[in-house]
Amino acid sequence: MEAETANATDAYGIPVIPASSDAVRRKRRAIVDAAAAEFLAEGYAAASMDAITSRSGVSKATLYKHFGTKERLFLAAIGGILRETCAGLEPDGSALAEAADLRSALITLTGDWATLLLRPDVMTLRRLVIGETGRFPQLGRLWYQVTYDMLNGPLVEALTELGRRGRLEVADPELAVRQLVAATVGVPQLVDTFAPGTETDPAELTRVVTSGVDLFLARYAVP
Repeated sequence: MEAETANATDAYGIPVIPASSDAVRRKRRAIVDAAAAEFLAEGYAAASMDAITSRSGVSKATLYKHFGTKERLFLAAIGGILRETCAGLEPDGSALAEAADLRSALITLTGDWATLLLRPDVMTLRRLVIGETGRFPQLGRLWYQVTYDMLNGPLVEALTELGRRGRLEVADPELAVRQLVAATVGVPQLVDTFAPGTETDPAELTRVVTSGVDLFLARYAVP
């Protein structure tokens, strides 16, 4: 039974860490934080369990007792910070549905969203997940679901409501959201994903986002 509990995973294959005392939780938090820092800095293959032990301040025996393997520790650390990093990035779909000036509201929303997604910590995490999806496909599935639930989902609801009110002609809100994101947020994100350190000029970001919104409204806005 203990072995089953130690190896428990959620629906995405991410390790489930059982509840415990405050002291044990603090140790686990220290291990996860240290592991996340090491994996983000070095990638999975080059990350060292010795370095994680040193960063965390716990013994190697304690590290293995709580997480068992490097693979399980990687999934627990990166899966956990993926959820934490995406929390707070949600667009305000309800405000969009109520906006008097839809174009301005879309420009503001997608511009703010792009700025958040281009944060160095988010981009570093994105590159790591992309690089390790072949080895850990469960991380790719988790990334997709978390970002859909937190980011795309609220916009699908907003576009559906705007369609109901006759402000947009949107037969397929999910497709429309993907097109909006690709034309605005996706452009600078793609560049920064494969060209780390690229300077994002605020004026250029505004130009790209505005152009993407205008493209979207040319297709979906009710005349």
